[in-house]
Amino acid sequence: MGLNDTPAAERIHIGFFGRRNAGKSSLLNAVTGQELAVVSETKGTTTDPVFKTMELLPLGPVMIIDTPGFDDEGGLGALRVRKTRQILNKTDIAVLVVDAADGMTESDGELLDLIKKKEIPYLIVYNKCDAYAASLPEGAMAVSAQTGKGIQELKERLGTLTESGGAPKRIVGDLILPGSLVVLVTPIDSAAPKGRLILPQQQTLRDILDSDAAAVVLRESRLAEILPTLGKTPSLVITDSQVFAAANAAVPAEIPLTSFSILMARYKGFLDTAVRGVAAINRLQDGDTVLIAEGCTHHRQCEDIGTVKIPRWLRNFTGKALTIETTSGTEFPEDLSKYSLAIHCGGCMLNEREVRYRMKCAADAGVPFTNYGITIAYLKGILRRSLSLFPELLAEIPPEGRE
Repeated sequence: MGLNDTPAAERIHIGFFGRRNAGKSSLLNAVTGQELAVVSETKGTTTDPVFKTMELLPLGPVMIIDTPGFDDEGGLGALRVRKTRQILNKTDIAVLVVDAADGMTESDGELLDLIKKKEIPYLIVYNKCDAYAASLPEGAMAVSAQTGKGIQELKERLGTLTESGGAPKRIVGDLILPGSLVVLVTPIDSAAPKGRLILPQQQTLRDILDSDAAAVVLRESRLAEILPTLGKTPSLVITDSQVFAAANAAVPAEIPLTSFSILMARYKGFLDTAVRGVAAINRLQDGDTVLIAEGCTHHRQCEDIGTVKIPRWLRNFTGKALTIETTSGTEFPEDLSKYSLAIHCGGCMLNEREVRYRMKCAADAGVPFTNYGITIAYLKGILRRSLSLFPELLAEIPPEGRE
């Protein structure tokens, strides 16, 4: 992602699904007006999902996804079908591409049932209508990637399937006033990306500027030194969760303190779930298995937050012999029943639909679900302070100490 690009997680994800040789890739190329996907008469030409970011009016920034055929066969075919199922978990709009020569098949019907089960807005599109006449079910449309027939209508109908109206979501802008001063505490350690801030820090900084407020960005090692010299009391201090304890010690009690991870959980729609879920830490016993999941696939460092620090802090806090399992990127267990707790990152690299899917996996299995920022604040004994901006959640905070 370039510095001027809309983050992938903020784009509407449009997935093209269907059987092999239904013309998914050809249709994607026709919709985008670009040769993004390789097409041929050979079945199974698309072997892995293809992602392309672009602007598609009237939708705006979108992520277009071409997927392997849902009827793929053999060992590799099964893996490709599994990958297609994973793509559904992040899809905001599904386009089911049906070959007009064959009509709706059993495989198409299975895929449609999955789309409906996941409550994804969808369109059924019969491709190759220039060569074959097809009886269309209600709501379906006929197109031809070859001649361009129906492509403009398809774009217009895609635009009707997105949610509209309501106030735009804010990371922090609704918590501060114009002219406010906000301090951002950003560690620069071995895990920090070279030459830039991480995405939640970038997005938070932009939201502060959009709110006509001011921001001071500094490292935790300078916080206590610089804070008294600002000439104005900050309205809010936002810290990286890894240095919560240091920030808590340096920031006077009357100044609100929270973390990027907590704000991202709120932005992604699962802050209340995360607050309720953290109470499970008190109930962990010897031999329990905890899942720690990240949405990105950054290179692991020796003091990595997800694989090293949180497991160590959990074991120290509980005094229990815990089994820790970790996942990253698109890999996330469909069945969470063996876990006693799931701890997720802030989800900055995931769109809201995929975060909701992961929450649902946990809920279906009866597994408490929380996130990095809430977990660390609780383990450090400062959860109540970190949630002071959200008084409606204070009653949900579990008591400190083991049950």
